[in-house]
Amino acid sequence: MLAFSLVASAQDGDRPRARELGIRPGIYEPGPHNGITDVAGVSVGHTTVVEGDRVRTGVTAIRPHGGNLFQDKVAGAVFVGNAFGKLAGSTQVQELGTIETPIVLSNTLAVGTAVDAVVRYTLAQPGNEDVRSVNALVGETNDGGLNDIRALPVTGAHVRRAIEEASTGPVAEGAVGAGTGTICYGFKGGIGSASRVVSVGAERYTVGVLVQTNFGGVLTVDGVRIGDRLTRVAAAPRADGVNPDDGSCMIVVATDAPLTSRDLERLAARSVFGLARTGSSYSHGSGDYAIAFSTSPEVRVRYVDRVPRARTILPSDPISPLFQAALEATEEAVYNSMLRATTTTGHGRTINALPIDRLKELLKERRP
Repeated sequence: MLAFSLVASAQDGDRPRARELGIRPGIYEPGPHNGITDVAGVSVGHTTVVEGDRVRTGVTAIRPHGGNLFQDKVAGAVFVGNAFGKLAGSTQVQELGTIETPIVLSNTLAVGTAVDAVVRYTLAQPGNEDVRSVNALVGETNDGGLNDIRALPVTGAHVRRAIEEASTGPVAEGAVGAGTGTICYGFKGGIGSASRVVSVGAERYTVGVLVQTNFGGVLTVDGVRIGDRLTRVAAAPRADGVNPDDGSCMIVVATDAPLTSRDLERLAARSVFGLARTGSSYSHGSGDYAIAFSTSPEVRVRYVDRVPRARTILPSDPISPLFQAALEATEEAVYNSMLRATTTTGHGRTINALPIDRLKELLKERRP
């Protein structure tokens, strides 16, 4: 088995990101990396797992900050678009409004392994010697089309490597980490990321998004319906009962704005809504989940805190620019996940990457 970690330069070839093709969704500008790591302190790590011609899977880990998350929890929330999926730890996040571990994404049958690995990682952190309860937050999409998912190839070591090697630089995208075996709109999906910087009064805030794309519908790029022109379009279930639209999308939204868990849930909802801009059908078998968190120290919950403290919270009325930012960044992150992905063969099947030249022709032809 070949298991390796990737940085942004590891994606082979010259496949572009959306902005290199002139695809610039929305009105706000991105941060310097145009990724979730533009939110200060956020880091992302991937472990890609490849074995022979049958295993194409991996792990992606998002760390909200570089410290001990259990001792310094971030405000968080979950929004469920369609609950045909597994998001371990979501109920406690919704109840308490905090996230206390790295967020890990992998394949459907690796959720249990990942939960165990995250718990062990957390218990081993200095300062956690007396911890007796850990709420590991682990999500998934089903990569069984390109990956021998029943072989259970993801191990705890893969999960720990993704967490420990997470970095704050540009995010590796495409067929890496948890996106190694995913399929999106009939083409190769993967990991994608984007960000937006907005002003709210006198303050400037960043919203960053990371997606694991594995879902269907009619691909729409920059407002132009592309999917039917590329013969990849939503269709009725096949004779074997398999719906080609079925799949899932995991979305992680980060911001440095001091939002309450209630408004973080609303921010997460906008990212799920943002999938519609790319043509998502939100099908019966698609588990569409968004996790949102704030890195602001104002809304963190420290494990040792036992007394009230004053906090500065951004009120709800002026946060519409953040909602717009989440919509835009999610849309662009989906495009990046597909544009950066490469054609992949696994488990007896080949899924082609989105054809860049044909996409450029269609965008040029159909834009006003």
